[in-house]
Amino acid sequence: MRFEDLNLSNPILNALNDRGFTTPTPIQERVFSKFMSGVDFMGIAQTGTGKTLAYLLPALRLWKFTKSPLPQVLIVVPTRELVIQVVEEIEKLTPYMNTHPVGVYGGANINTQAQTIMQGLDFLVATPGRLLDLLLNGILNPKNIKKLIIDEVDEMLDLGFRQQLVRLMDMLPEQRQNVMFSATMTEDVETFISDFFGAVDRVEAAPVGTPLANINQSVYEVPNFNTKRNLLRILLQDDQMKKVLIFASNKRMADSLYDELVVEYGEQVGVIHSNKAQNNRFNTVKDFKEDRLQYLIATDVVARGIDIEGVTHVINFDIPEVPENYMHRIGRTGRADRKGQSIAFVGDRERESMALIEELMSMKVNRLPNPEDLVYSDVLVDAEKPVIKMKNILVKTKKRDVGPAFHDKKLKNQKVNMKKTRAEKMKEKYKKPKTRGQKR
Repeated sequence: MRFEDLNLSNPILNALNDRGFTTPTPIQERVFSKFMSGVDFMGIAQTGTGKTLAYLLPALRLWKFTKSPLPQVLIVVPTRELVIQVVEEIEKLTPYMNTHPVGVYGGANINTQAQTIMQGLDFLVATPGRLLDLLLNGILNPKNIKKLIIDEVDEMLDLGFRQQLVRLMDMLPEQRQNVMFSATMTEDVETFISDFFGAVDRVEAAPVGTPLANINQSVYEVPNFNTKRNLLRILLQDDQMKKVLIFASNKRMADSLYDELVVEYGEQVGVIHSNKAQNNRFNTVKDFKEDRLQYLIATDVVARGIDIEGVTHVINFDIPEVPENYMHRIGRTGRADRKGQSIAFVGDRERESMALIEELMSMKVNRLPNPEDLVYSDVLVDAEKPVIKMKNILVKTKKRDVGPAFHDKKLKNQKVNMKKTRAEKMKEKYKKPKTRGQKR
């Protein structure tokens, strides 16, 4: 099937032709008719299969020009980076259409965003927290929203956005179409859908855990962090590694890797994680997209949804504990029918996690021999050092007899008031009180 076979308007087809897109992916093909029918449904597809276009193409096809300044389509995504990406994707698909998309997210000036919204818009792309702020403050009127699209539902719930989504459902018009997309179908996702949408249709392009056919996966087994670092330096000397995304497990390790590589590669390497300032994150991703950076070190903050074309290699410096996260990571390469390479460094403590990933994919990943010039290190970082658990032996102490709470005063404090009144003195002298007689 080609895009011409879908019920797309000429302006959309012209935009697709300008970008060289001719054939829809399986998820785009299967979602189109379901979206156009107006039913609620859940789309499940792997990262890198074109989920964003899968919901944007039918949404744009159904959009109609109106003089109302209120949005017709609401798209909710988990991260700021994904807001920017979806807005850019809408703009790329509508150069021949008079649509106005707006993106809002936390960390930016809400007053500036409010002014933009009041000027009028058609598509609103938002993160849950900022969207709720705009609704509760009366800045955004949702009465014209006909389509609600929630992208990366599983990531939304993992990041703790459930309460915001619950409140959001109560504030939107009841007469709307609900469309959800996710890379995985977890128990939390199923519960969320059944609580708010009941029975919905399911459109699945490939079973969860199915590896992308155009990604060549391989594994190096190395014992520890410092040996992995030595292996990384050797691999990055390969001229084939033109655009490399390196995943680290946490912010501290990402910064540590950056400090190592920046000495050799300078401005060719960047790092991104949740502790980086918003503008820094945007600019770093932009530089990587536009090939000003050759190597990008990242935590899982960019494993979801960010579409970076032309990534030749994904290196898992360490193995994620959640098997599905491995799928999201390697999905950053091999996009848009291009070939990609995925390399994983498996340490001594990560073999069990890798086994769970292989179980999810129902395949064994090819093991490669370590380079002959690899320098093995016996030095362990703090996270790798064994934790010695000491048995807590409590010595029974003799109970001290401290006596009652209210004890006798010390002798020096046992003073009493010895002063006598005049009446007491008279009684003691005359054996009876002496009076001055009766008053007349």
